[in-house]
Amino acid sequence: MNKAYLIFKHEFLKKIKSVSFIIMTLLIPVLALLSIGIFKLVSTLIEPPAEQIKAIGYVDEIGMFDDHTDQGLTRLVPFASRDDANRALVRKEVTEYIIIPSDYRSSGIIQRYTLEREFITPPITTAVIKNFLTGNLLKDKVPPDTVTLIVSPLNLEVIRVTEKGDIALEQSNIGNIIIPGVFALLLCLALMFGATSLINGLGEEKESRLIEVLFSSVSVRQLLISKVLALGAVGLLQVLVWLISIPLLLDLASSSFGGFMSEIQIPGNFLVLGIVYFILGYLLFAVLSIGIGAISSNATEGGQLSMLYTLTSFIPLWFVGVFINFPNSPIWVVLTIFPITAPIQTMLRLGVSDIPLWQLVASIGVLGLSVIVGLFLSIKIFRVYMLMYGKRPGFREIINSLKNA
Repeated sequence: MNKAYLIFKHEFLKKIKSVSFIIMTLLIPVLALLSIGIFKLVSTLIEPPAEQIKAIGYVDEIGMFDDHTDQGLTRLVPFASRDDANRALVRKEVTEYIIIPSDYRSSGIIQRYTLEREFITPPITTAVIKNFLTGNLLKDKVPPDTVTLIVSPLNLEVIRVTEKGDIALEQSNIGNIIIPGVFALLLCLALMFGATSLINGLGEEKESRLIEVLFSSVSVRQLLISKVLALGAVGLLQVLVWLISIPLLLDLASSSFGGFMSEIQIPGNFLVLGIVYFILGYLLFAVLSIGIGAISSNATEGGQLSMLYTLTSFIPLWFVGVFINFPNSPIWVVLTIFPITAPIQTMLRLGVSDIPLWQLVASIGVLGLSVIVGLFLSIKIFRVYMLMYGKRPGFREIINSLKNA
C-alpha cells in the first residue's frame, strides 16, 4: 500500500507541475480576469463616443412620405430631386438614398442608390426603409399605436412555469448556455490532454524499460489504480479551480459589462454535477488510455489511437447549434447516457433544459460502470501486452487474449 501511495504521489505531483496542466487550469480564469480588468480600465480612460446617426436620403415623387423619418439610429433626409440626393451621396452627407417613384403604390418598386458594392441589401437597412414606408402609408388610416404594432407586431416574452403552475426560479436565457458551454469545452480539452499525457507517460516508461523496474516492486493492479486515482485527483483539483472562479468572474463581468451578462443564471445543480462528471470522465479516459498505452508500440501510435475516443467526446460540441433548438431529442438523450459523450452532453443540456432524474441516474450509473469495467479490462490488457514490444496486436488477438487471461 505504501508503494502504491508513492506512485500516486509521484504521478499527482508530476501532473500538477506540468506546463500543460498549469496552462489548462489557469488560462481561462486569468484571461477572463484580464479582459474584465482591461475593459474597466479603458472605460474609465476613454469617454464613450456618442451614438452615430446614419443618414439615408430619399426623394418622394408622390408627396406623402414626410413622417416617421426617425428610425432609431437612422434618420431619413428628404431631397427635392434625384440630382440633389446624388450630390449629397457623393459628398457623403448621406450613406445612400432611395427613390420613391410616382407609381410606387401600384408597382411596389423602390430604387436604392449606394456607393457600396453589395450583393444584397443589409437586413437592417431593409427593415428601416420598410418601417418608414409602412408608417407613412398608414398614418392617416389607423391610430399611431396601431401603426407601431403593425411595424413591429411581435415582442415575445417567454416565461417558464413549474409543474405546479408557479413561476420557475430559473428562466430560459440564451446566455445561460455560456457557462455550461465554456465548461463543456474546457472539460473536453482537459480530457483530451489528460489522456494524451497518460499515454505519453506509459509509452516513455515502456520504451525506456522503466515499466519492468516498476513491476518488480508493485503489482499491475497497484500501478494502474495509482495512476488512475492520481489522474482523477488532478481532475478534481482542476475542476475545483474552475468552479470556484466561475461565480466570481460572472459577478465581475455582470458589474462591468451589464446587459445580458447580468441575466445569466448558473443552474442550481451545475456545481455538483460538474464535479461528478468531470471526475468520472477523467477516470474513464484514464482507463481507456491505459488500455491504448498497453497495446501501442510507442507513444506516437498511442496518441493516434486515443483520437478514436477523444474526438468522439467532441460530438456534442460539433452539433451544439442543432442541439440548442431540440435539447430533449432522443439523440441527445442517447449522448447523455453514452459514457464517452455523457460529461460534455450533460453540461450542455444543463444550460438549456431540465434533465429528467432518471436520465441523470442512468448516465452517472453507466459512466461509473464503464470506469469499473474499463479498469478491469485495462488491467488484463496491461498484463498481457505491456511488456511486449514491436508490432501492435490486432483487435481479434486482443479479444482472444482477454478470454484467455
